[in-house]
Amino acid sequence: MMRKLILLPILILVFGCNLNRSDALPEGVWRAELQLTDTEVLPFNFEVTSRDALKISNADEVILVTDITYSHDTIVIKTPVFEGYIKAVLKDGHLKGSFVKESLDRVVSFSAELSNKDRFSIKNETPSQNVTGNWETVFSPNSEEDKYIAKGVFEQNGTEVTGTFRTTTGDYRYLEGVMDGDIMKLSTFDGAHAFLFTATVKDSTMNGKFYSGNHWEEPFIAKRNETYELPSANDLTFLKKGYDALEFTFPDTDSTQVSLSDKRFRDKVVIVQIMGSWCPNCLDESKYYSEYYSNNAKKDIEFVALAFEYAKSKDKAFKSIKRLKDDVGIQYPILLAQYGSSDKAQAQEKLPMLNHVLSYPTSIYIDKKGKVRKIHTGFNGPATGEKYIEFKAEFESFVDELLAE
Repeated sequence: MMRKLILLPILILVFGCNLNRSDALPEGVWRAELQLTDTEVLPFNFEVTSRDALKISNADEVILVTDITYSHDTIVIKTPVFEGYIKAVLKDGHLKGSFVKESLDRVVSFSAELSNKDRFSIKNETPSQNVTGNWETVFSPNSEEDKYIAKGVFEQNGTEVTGTFRTTTGDYRYLEGVMDGDIMKLSTFDGAHAFLFTATVKDSTMNGKFYSGNHWEEPFIAKRNETYELPSANDLTFLKKGYDALEFTFPDTDSTQVSLSDKRFRDKVVIVQIMGSWCPNCLDESKYYSEYYSNNAKKDIEFVALAFEYAKSKDKAFKSIKRLKDDVGIQYPILLAQYGSSDKAQAQEKLPMLNHVLSYPTSIYIDKKGKVRKIHTGFNGPATGEKYIEFKAEFESFVDELLAE
């Protein structure tokens, strides 16, 4: 009788655990699709390397995902840093479900299958156009309210195309796709944004459409222009007349109020980063700043980030900030400047000495006397290649000048 009593809880434990387990994702390369419209899908590839790990690929970018949970026949895949997640049912070697961003109430249909198929299927093995080079671009060209300029930078090898669009506020990160005859198709998925670009290319012009998830689409036009440059990122945001310094007080992740007048910032060069944990360009910048800060810890320099979060509650916003700090290993403080919205007009109200907050991220350079010396709008991340290298060289050179004063 005693033996039966001992065995019973063991059996309950074993079978209870099995009820909460799903078949593991089969290892290998998967091809996924997000259904953006009735006719347009955004494809991307990921490789499952074990039950609890997979890698999402976008051109040279590889995102390691280890936050994978199983419950019955449902699998939840959560990418690092960002709040977006994939929730899908595994059946007969297929995944079917949704990509979800709860704070924005956005849901996109998702499906995937274990397959060696390429990201994009093509009809024409021989492309009729080559997009390698620089492209002067205008998005929403017919709308004065939504129109903005960009620079397309692409490299084509046979039918394969990689590159990005740079804008005055940042870049669209690692884009990967094909040239199918005279049709260019590019996509990226990183857990925060899902971007698809399609365009018809004729000689030196493009006529296309940009999709961001299933909630936004806009046309764009472009023309080849190897000498085209965007306006300087150092001239777009500035202090209003009568101001020469920055002031703020916001809480850190320990709920301690932090101000620029605090002792840790006195007689130091300070880089103030306006950002959000939801922002891929901010993630790229934060990785670079975090590495620079660690490598220059003995110098008279400090960083502080001001986070503008769209999370619906303060607790969720701080949770997102902490996740970013932990995943990247950020040692400098990230303060919660705003939650419930990432609206730039509201952000500017928190920093009324600025003419506007045009972009996440924006970096404000402050000298040892507390004076603002430069404001850099946007960030050219590693997907921009040489521009990213140029930014790092410019950043380090200017900071060295401020440190030497």
